[in-house]
Amino acid sequence: MPFVRQNEPIENWLDGDYAQGFALLSRKEKRQDRNGRDYLDLELKDASGSIVGKVWPDNAAVNGDYSEHDFVAFKGTVRLFRDQLQLSIDHLRRADERDREQGFDPEKLIPTAPGGLDRWWKRLVAIYPGAIEQPLLKRLVEEALGRFGDRLRVHPAARSIHHAYRGGLLEHTVTMAELALKVCDQYPEVDRDVVLVGVLFHDLGKLDELAPMPAADYTVAGHLVGHLVIGRDMLRQCCAALDGLPEELRLHLEHLVLSHHGHRAFGSPVEPNTPEAFVLYFVDDLDSKLNQLRGARRGDGGPIQYVRGLDRHVYVAAPPREDEDSA
Repeated sequence: MPFVRQNEPIENWLDGDYAQGFALLSRKEKRQDRNGRDYLDLELKDASGSIVGKVWPDNAAVNGDYSEHDFVAFKGTVRLFRDQLQLSIDHLRRADERDREQGFDPEKLIPTAPGGLDRWWKRLVAIYPGAIEQPLLKRLVEEALGRFGDRLRVHPAARSIHHAYRGGLLEHTVTMAELALKVCDQYPEVDRDVVLVGVLFHDLGKLDELAPMPAADYTVAGHLVGHLVIGRDMLRQCCAALDGLPEELRLHLEHLVLSHHGHRAFGSPVEPNTPEAFVLYFVDDLDSKLNQLRGARRGDGGPIQYVRGLDRHVYVAAPPREDEDSA
């Protein structure tokens, strides 16, 4: 008999378990098998993680009344397929208020930065604006946090690749800032204040590129403009509120925002060409990649897993240290 997991976090599920409970439906795609029959390819999430779900042909749930970003009630069997766990779904429907008696709690189903939002916000304000020495840049940071701080606190950093959960953008910003401080200590010729301001603004455009959780989907502005240009415009708005900010300094900060993807092939209209821009690109790239590896390691897909965002198989056998999230 399979082990039944009732209202248990996704991260606890193992191959062969029978799972039932509630989740956030973050993706829903109708596809066809080799015989032309419809089936559903889904992604289910809770606060602990996510899993691919399949609703196979001849299951009435294929035509069920539920949509992306709905909370759903489900039952199904956990299977290991191509080194990754997935849920073969028997029953699926939209959750409603009556399900609260059975353990339905939306707050427990929205993925959130590890340790909670308060923890990451305290680390942010320990750096900003206190670590900024140049008065004009300190005022620029204060202007940005005054305008965007409340949204930054809760927003995801991505739809699916890295830090794709509530508070993910805050966590990503804090981790990058702490790493940037260490890098700048090692290389004193790098302007630390410029790098820290670049870290704060580099992904700020995602506040308008992505809808907030639980949807975290691309907005019209996200599709048509993108977060690099949106973030550059946010930077310009904040700069315009200050008197005396040199144009060359503003252009340098704009360069950091626009070049932080590192390569034109990755979406940057320009590539890094200052020491500060290189530091920003590398700490951003490192943090996003390690976040993806951490997510893979927390799963139970075996020691070798394919990570879509990295476009490769990776070795994730070593378990995370108990203090990993508080390091």
